[in-house]
Amino acid sequence: MTTRKVVTVFGGAGFIGRYVVKRLARRGAVVRVASRDPGAAQFLKPMGAVGQIVPLYAPLGDDDAVARAIEGASGVINLVGLLAERKTGDFVRVHAEGAERVAKHAAAAGARLLVQVSAIGADPASPSRYAATKGEGEARVRAAFSTATILRPSVVFGPEDEFFNRLGRIAQLSPFMPVIAGETRMQPVYVGDVADAIMVALENPAASGGIYELGGPRVWRFRDLVAYVLKVTGRRRPLVALPMPLITLGAALAEHLPGKPLTRDQLRLLARDNVVAPGAPDLVALGITPTAVELVVPDYLRLYRRGGGHATLASA
Repeated sequence: MTTRKVVTVFGGAGFIGRYVVKRLARRGAVVRVASRDPGAAQFLKPMGAVGQIVPLYAPLGDDDAVARAIEGASGVINLVGLLAERKTGDFVRVHAEGAERVAKHAAAAGARLLVQVSAIGADPASPSRYAATKGEGEARVRAAFSTATILRPSVVFGPEDEFFNRLGRIAQLSPFMPVIAGETRMQPVYVGDVADAIMVALENPAASGGIYELGGPRVWRFRDLVAYVLKVTGRRRPLVALPMPLITLGAALAEHLPGKPLTRDQLRLLARDNVVAPGAPDLVALGITPTAVELVVPDYLRLYRRGGGHATLASA
């Protein structure tokens, strides 16, 4: 971006959002960070010049607020997503209705570009409500904004992730490592690569209107990822494959705990591979070389070694 454009980022204070906002600011864009909690986005301001990054109150359910956040923007990015519902219907309200609302207002405001971040496995027919509503959201976005670019990442990793960090905490605290659906394949993708893909979608006209599946350079089985976390953290823990009926019961109970650490819908997701479909346009098609797990994850998983990363692997 060579001119000072306005880009609105819904969910800009989240895990992926902070990387996107930083890249936009470096390119000189005025960045509106649309959120239901603008206070939580204040930490982004130092990424840009004074007045360049503007947190705004704009929950996806508020038509007027969404319209105000988008008005005058040349590009719109929707990163908002939920891994678990706080109350029944949240997936539909956020993934489908919210995404549609952003797309409709982006079209009405004359925005040139819209990037919708979805997920691999998005499919209205999926048994998982998460994946089904992601698929429904894609369809609604395309109906409202036909040239929207849709990005479908696999499991996203990076220093702030809730995937490897959660496994690291388990390795640190538990006498064993629980393995759920250990044969399920995943293709973890680095958060910086996802942010770069979003920038390409905004800046390269050839990418407009495409659907891209974003995965890393290697496909892993879930059990191999668990074993890798043990290796990196220097922890010796037995891998224990848990029977699905027991896990399902545990998830049903966990759904009532604060933060919902595990849900039955997440188990449905885990039962299916989360990899780039054969022949699907991917990071390479966007001109991005995927970053390997091994190049990034050890640096932040060191926190889960004995001594908080100060001990060597040999002594841990």
